[in-house]
Amino acid sequence: MNIEVDREALLDAGPWKRNLIVCVFGSFTTIVGMTLLLPFLPLYVEQLGVTDHAAIVQWSGVAYGATFFSAALTAPLWGRLADRYGRKLMLIRASLGMAIAMSLIGMAHNVYELVGLRLLTGLLGGYASGSTVLVAAQTPKARSGWAIGVLSAGIMAGSLVGPLIGGVLPGLIGIRATFFLIGGVIFFTFLGTTFLIREEARPKAKGGKARGGWSLVPDKRPVVAMWGTGLLLMVANMSIEPIITVYVAQLVDAPQVTFVAGLVMSAAAFGSLLSSSHLGKLADRVGHWRIITICLAVSALLLIPQAFVVGGWQLILLRFLMGLALGGLLPCIASVIRHNVPDAVTGSMLGYSISAQYAGQVIGPLAGGFIGGHIGMSAVFLGTSVLMALGAIGNFIVEKKE
Repeated sequence: MNIEVDREALLDAGPWKRNLIVCVFGSFTTIVGMTLLLPFLPLYVEQLGVTDHAAIVQWSGVAYGATFFSAALTAPLWGRLADRYGRKLMLIRASLGMAIAMSLIGMAHNVYELVGLRLLTGLLGGYASGSTVLVAAQTPKARSGWAIGVLSAGIMAGSLVGPLIGGVLPGLIGIRATFFLIGGVIFFTFLGTTFLIREEARPKAKGGKARGGWSLVPDKRPVVAMWGTGLLLMVANMSIEPIITVYVAQLVDAPQVTFVAGLVMSAAAFGSLLSSSHLGKLADRVGHWRIITICLAVSALLLIPQAFVVGGWQLILLRFLMGLALGGLLPCIASVIRHNVPDAVTGSMLGYSISAQYAGQVIGPLAGGFIGGHIGMSAVFLGTSVLMALGAIGNFIVEKKE
């Protein structure tokens, strides 16, 4: 009994819980900043001088995707620099950079400046990905699944709340003032990060600096499997984005299409928000590989009936249930990587994992739009189901070879 008490006290020691609280708040605010412009982006593009309807839609898509494109390119770099110079320093850089970039977006004079500043936001940002690196590295390994699950919940909450805030604030204070306000909120994240986060001493890498420390990883199969799993997760989440409104239009009356489509898009994220910390905590007890395999298999099964629904409420329910299953993947992916790489290169390996997830956010909509347009919308769900099933089988095989 005393041994168990001492073990619990040891796990609770150190600054990792305070770090987690700051990282959750910071990730939430920065993700809100990246997503809040989605509802009013076409209006802002029009304010900046674009008048043709098709051009407004095109520039809105370019401006929104620019941040995630540049973030995907730089995630491995920031992870590697975090290993070398400190993870807290990267969070300070990201929060200050985001505060400045968001404020500058409110000063844009034309659509070219808007796209450039959105690219800059992705280049300077990366707070959420940097938080994942710091939390994964600083949290005791026995609590890593739960901690990363809580952080993932904060990130997903930001992606849900951001568009809601963006739908309300511009009507109250104006579009430009909305950017100034969120820039100010992120500046508080910068202050909290600077003065509240405490980073423990980092181990030094001995040789193997080439290729971002890849040569230091003793068994590369688990790491590669996690990169692939992260990509699959985002493909599963994003593959329906291009077809969802058209698909919902077949299920509900015309006046309800946009409302139901919005609920469908939010249902999976809401389910993941509810389950991520619980599944992460469960994975700490029963094994992260096991939870990953089960989550992928359940998601594959839940995708099949989505191809044959006859009502909007059925699709909403199934997406919510799928979100509950997918919520366990992000914390488990980070935990498996943490357990299979040296501490000195944790940031680099997690950075590549985050890039793989961003790649999934790009590949998912492209593949979903192509398959939906050329084969049929039901094929999008069934094809994604096959991918998730293959992912479950692949993870099961890699785990057994451990």
